[in-house]
Amino acid sequence: MGENVKKWYVLRAIGGKEKKVKEYIENEIANAGLQEYVSQVLIPTEKVYQIRNGKKISKDRNFFPGYVLIEACLVGEIPHLLKSIPNVIGFLGDTKSGDPVPMRQSEVYRILGQVDEMAELGEEMNVPFVVGETVKVIDGPFNGFNGIIEKINDEKKKLEVMVKIFGRKTPLELSFMQVEKE
Repeated sequence: MGENVKKWYVLRAIGGKEKKVKEYIENEIANAGLQEYVSQVLIPTEKVYQIRNGKKISKDRNFFPGYVLIEACLVGEIPHLLKSIPNVIGFLGDTKSGDPVPMRQSEVYRILGQVDEMAELGEEMNVPFVVGETVKVIDGPFNGFNGIIEKINDEKKKLEVMVKIFGRKTPLELSFMQVEKE
């Protein structure tokens, strides 16, 4: 065969099933011996840290829920094979003729760059909070209380949250880890 030019495409998947879709695709490609046509299946994720029961836990959160990135050379049966995988809705940007539209190189670099950045930053990743946003306290003596963010200190990773205690508004200083978005 001639030189296969691989491009990045976006597959739409049922939300929450991205990991399964990735597994299915990798198994299908391995079984059919099509590794030369499909080189990478990627689910961009970011690490999010939370405190649960006093312990710091990390969780991978999808950057683009419902989407799986795939680097492939879509020739012959490959597009059909990918579309027929369970939980796959189809390609993002399908044209009328049914040909999937590849991502622009600049988009690919931006997304892959962000993924690399996330890996390098590791623990420095934080959940962006907004002043005026309602959050729920998940750790400490005020566990279970809801409050409104008054101030955000990014360097110290602390929030000033206004919580109603016995009918009176009380300011609490909490770390990013002690709250979660409503």
